[in-house]
Amino acid sequence: MSVTIPNDIFQSTGMTEAELELEIAVMLYQKEKLTLGNASRLAGMNQINFQQLLASRNICLHYDVEDFREDLQTLEELKSL
Repeated sequence: MSVTIPNDIFQSTGMTEAELELEIAVMLYQKEKLTLGNASRLAGMNQINFQQLLASRNICLHYDVEDFREDLQTLEELKSL
């Protein structure tokens, strides 16, 4: 799915596309609409860097069963390398 933001509105933010995607990712994570893994992917960052960004903004980590499953999947994938 793609989201279209009119150019004048986008330009009025003074942000780059990457900055806007980052802010959307942070907001959706903070509202518990995205897991840490999906939010960091939307932000174009690895999870560690995304966690550091959240910490710098005093945003608490939400670690639930889905996050745990994603971590287990990542570990399984790393084992097969």
